[in-house]
Amino acid sequence: MTVLNTLRTAYSKHRAYTRTRNEIAAMPREVALDLGLFPEDASKIARAAVYG
Repeated sequence: MTVLNTLRTAYSKHRAYTRTRNEIAAMPREVALDLGLFPEDASKIARAAVYG
């Protein structure tokens, strides 16, 4: 059962990473810059937010 839980957790985190990355990348540049985010760094920001 532990392996199944590990796979579920990994899949859930991957979905959260993908969703976060896509939302940051799709954000209008002006809004992103106002928030201190750079759309080019969407992958790095999403990775830090989801995986720590």
